[in-house]
Amino acid sequence: MEEHRSVDDRHIPVLRDRCVTLLGSSVAAAEALGRRAVVVDATLGIGGHAEAVLERFPHVHLVGIDRDTEALGLAAERLVRFSDRTDLVHAVYDELPAVIADLGIDGVEGVLFDLGVSSLQLDERERGFAYSYDAPLDMRMDTSGGMTAADVVNTYPAGELLRVIRSWGEEKFAGRISTAIVEARDTRPLRTTAELVDVIRAVVPAGAARTGGHPAKRTFQALRIEVNEELPVLERAIPAAVDAIRLGGRVVAMSYHSLEDRIVKSAFTAGTRSSAPVGFPVELEQHRAYLRSLTRGTETPTPAEIEENPRAASARLRAVERIEPGPADRTTT
Repeated sequence: MEEHRSVDDRHIPVLRDRCVTLLGSSVAAAEALGRRAVVVDATLGIGGHAEAVLERFPHVHLVGIDRDTEALGLAAERLVRFSDRTDLVHAVYDELPAVIADLGIDGVEGVLFDLGVSSLQLDERERGFAYSYDAPLDMRMDTSGGMTAADVVNTYPAGELLRVIRSWGEEKFAGRISTAIVEARDTRPLRTTAELVDVIRAVVPAGAARTGGHPAKRTFQALRIEVNEELPVLERAIPAAVDAIRLGGRVVAMSYHSLEDRIVKSAFTAGTRSSAPVGFPVELEQHRAYLRSLTRGTETPTPAEIEENPRAASARLRAVERIEPGPADRTTT
């Protein structure tokens, strides 16, 4: 672990200013009504975005959610001066409805998602997220329990391993890689990231790295997603966030690969379009769009932001605002 580094040095929030600005309108509207504005950082990490929100809006109450207990501890350290305006909760972000209900909150002004693996998790070598360091094959965001990446590579049937690498990694050499893993583990279990990287390198053509990056990149992504159930969680979390925001509230989501962005886009698009049947003469209330898109497609970091934080390069931001009651709040007539 790199304990000599400060929390601020370890994390540069992606698109920080843009995220805070997008949340500003709903915060201002709540305050104009004399209501305490509540913002949920559903992927708190070590608190970079949360800190920016709390600094910009001096009356906001922030709820921070993270499944990583180490991240929660570092975030608490970073946000200690705001402790009277924060609730930091150990949970997975699809548990957002239960988290705010337990806190006695019946609606929020904003929800922020910064998806994927965090800088903390990548930098802590022993967590096993990075293919560039030798470490135990772990990859759990919540190290208090659950299966590890070693469990996946050593126990999944060949067909399941192929499905994971192909579907979650979008890896075109998934067949070769899954076969090689099964053959290698028949000799002895794969326990470290270096052992897995060696197996992958042996079967991925050298020329593929010139266009696709490190040969293990997509397999490691796939294993991380499988271990942490990231995509099923996200499919539940985005609609839950939309349901949680009040009229005028906003959901801001940053994704880092196409699988995440597809889920975010689908959930947002469902709310920004009328659900009336084609040719229906009158648009009934229950068919009206209940979200307004705040971004045209996706927004990306500026070259200056990418230079400051190269990990931001793949970030894609989408945001929506609640303009009508959602499906759960509507009644048919």
